[in-house]
Amino acid sequence: MKKVFKILLYIVAAVAAIIVCFAAFIQFRGIPNYTPTKVDLKIEYTPQRVEEGKRLASMLCKKCHMNQDGTSVSGKHMLDCPAAFGEAFSANITQDKEHGIGKWTDGELAAYIRTGVKPNGNYVPPYMPKFPHLSDEDLACIISWLHSEDPAVKPSSTVSIPCEPSWFCKFLCNVAIKALPYPTAPIAQADTNDLVALGKYCVQSRYQCFACHSADFATNNDLQPELSKGYCAGGNKMPDYTQKIIPTQNITFDDETGIGKWSLEDFSKAVKSGIMPNNQPALRYPMDPYVNLTDKEVEAIYVYLKTIPKIKNKVDRGV
Repeated sequence: MKKVFKILLYIVAAVAAIIVCFAAFIQFRGIPNYTPTKVDLKIEYTPQRVEEGKRLASMLCKKCHMNQDGTSVSGKHMLDCPAAFGEAFSANITQDKEHGIGKWTDGELAAYIRTGVKPNGNYVPPYMPKFPHLSDEDLACIISWLHSEDPAVKPSSTVSIPCEPSWFCKFLCNVAIKALPYPTAPIAQADTNDLVALGKYCVQSRYQCFACHSADFATNNDLQPELSKGYCAGGNKMPDYTQKIIPTQNITFDDETGIGKWSLEDFSKAVKSGIMPNNQPALRYPMDPYVNLTDKEVEAIYVYLKTIPKIKNKVDRGV
């Protein structure tokens, strides 16, 4: 009996040692680096592209990268980063050549936005969304804006503060969350005459509504969004600036727990103005009103959400 007990102790000790070594490996290795994708791209910066890029950036870039003064996309402390991922600071993405992205080519910017890998090989953890399915034209518009005369992107010497990823974040980036592949074929714009197609594009690719409104960032599937756990059924625990948890709304058309009873007008008011239907409290941070969405985009998102599976998921949003 003593011999068996000894053997069990040795096994337990060995397993414990393996776990400790693995944890130490993850901690000291940190976020993996990758060989950046070389993209041969030269964009024509037209006034139309700059204007559309500015509109898209107001909903995709500025919320995270705009400084505390609201004058420049020179980065800030991301106080609303989920604590499980560590402490995050958004980067300086102004045209400054030393501290921003002033030296980056169109191809390097495209690779970074799509894959999450910087020109130096550094991979950006889940703090920053990646846009693998963004259309080539939308990508060109955003890059055109980054290279424009807009005051928000003018060179700023603000030094980007390195993020401090948690062990859990490092673990995810070593075993589950990887740099995304760069598309091997052109990505066309969604057909604006097909509301379902346009809505799907907005939800999955342009604005990535699914990312916040599915179950958890850790279980989202960036390449196949429909396979994300609890696709669009809400419950993702998102913190506000004080780290108070605000679970996301179920936006499937379940009548009881989702938005099945919302009219298009209800949906539009909630998304664009923050006014919730049926005397519910107003929409609140971390969901900001998307005032720059077009009416067609709002209608398309509404129509598309009607087509996806309804999921009964009652979310206690604390209101």
